[in-house]
Amino acid sequence: MPAELSSPVEGAAAPAAALSRVVGPDVDAFARRHWGREPLLRRGADPDSFRDVLDLDGVDELLSRRGLRTPFLRLAKQGEVVDSGSFTGPGGVGAEIGDQVRDDQVAALFAEGTTVVLQALHRTWSGVIDLTTDLAAELGHPVQANAYVTPPSSRGFAAHYDVHDVFVLQLAGRKHWTVHAPVHPDPLRDQPWNAHASAVAARARDEAPEIDAVLEPGDAMYLPRGWLHAATALGDVSAHLTVGVHVLTRFALVEALTALCARDPELRASLPLGIDVADPAELAPHLDAVRTALTRALRDVPADDVARRVRGRVWSGGRPEPVRPVATAEFAGGLAAGDVVRRRAGLRHRVVDGADEVVLELPDRRLALPADTADAVRELLTGGTFRVGELPGLDEADQVVLVRRLLREGVLVPAALP
Repeated sequence: MPAELSSPVEGAAAPAAALSRVVGPDVDAFARRHWGREPLLRRGADPDSFRDVLDLDGVDELLSRRGLRTPFLRLAKQGEVVDSGSFTGPGGVGAEIGDQVRDDQVAALFAEGTTVVLQALHRTWSGVIDLTTDLAAELGHPVQANAYVTPPSSRGFAAHYDVHDVFVLQLAGRKHWTVHAPVHPDPLRDQPWNAHASAVAARARDEAPEIDAVLEPGDAMYLPRGWLHAATALGDVSAHLTVGVHVLTRFALVEALTALCARDPELRASLPLGIDVADPAELAPHLDAVRTALTRALRDVPADDVARRVRGRVWSGGRPEPVRPVATAEFAGGLAAGDVVRRRAGLRHRVVDGADEVVLELPDRRLALPADTADAVRELLTGGTFRVGELPGLDEADQVVLVRRLLREGVLVPAALP
């Protein structure tokens, strides 16, 4: 059965890590018992636990003053998505766009019982950006975030499952959740719930839920992909943040291996002229030949090549910490000994030594740096804060040159900026 945990006793030191905020201080226990296996419901001791991430005032600001466009906003009523034309319109003079969110229309629809879904908040709201950036770095998998704001006593979506893991953070109000075991365990991204709609509906209707609970502000829940869930607001307006984790699966390794096997000329050979591919008897000898060749080719694929291919999906799945272009450029221009810098949070990277250079591999490019900078580069990328003039292996002038370049490349950020 899914576990329910309590928060640490009042007065205990709060964990600093993002994942600890969500699952509690025993992250190792979460990894062993729950990650990819079963849900976790964690009660919060403090109803304001996630106020710094997003609150209802922030929701109103996003809807009324941030100039959102579709698809950053979606509305749903009685499980059906509302046509965006009913709540978007021209942006007016100086904003030549036709799909800007109309706050007055959203207000009217919300008053009628429509759920507001703020999508991709990991790109638009500071508190969510900070949380998801840290979570993605700790989890090793790309992360996104949507907020669901539900009118009193309303349900946004019927029972369904997601093809990614989710962390649910209750922000405001109360919401009644029912969670059922999967009908299709560990679904891949091309295996959505509506392909099993009848089985989903039957299980939600006929079987007792694994979790039947009311979440209140500060509560959190983890659901692995495939677990059925539905939620209904109780009493007042309810808001929760769903942090979606786009987990990399073992099947991703299968896809990488088979793609790399395309190097084998025997596996690239044409099938015979005139073959009837609908006839299993005609295909059978070719399938046997392919299985033999594929088995041999798979053994020859280096792990380095698989890692390089798979990492692209993770590295391109999210962005690191935002960079302040103007402030960072000014800081880099006046850089001097004594200035303090740190690695940009959430930056995916790998350092590779060469004969005459050290290469810093980033999600979108490779930076070739002088070989004598290797120790300083590795030091800077460990994640701490560092003072220019105290890096290993380089004199003060060369440290300034290196750090200035890494600032301008978006690898480092000033540690002193507010």
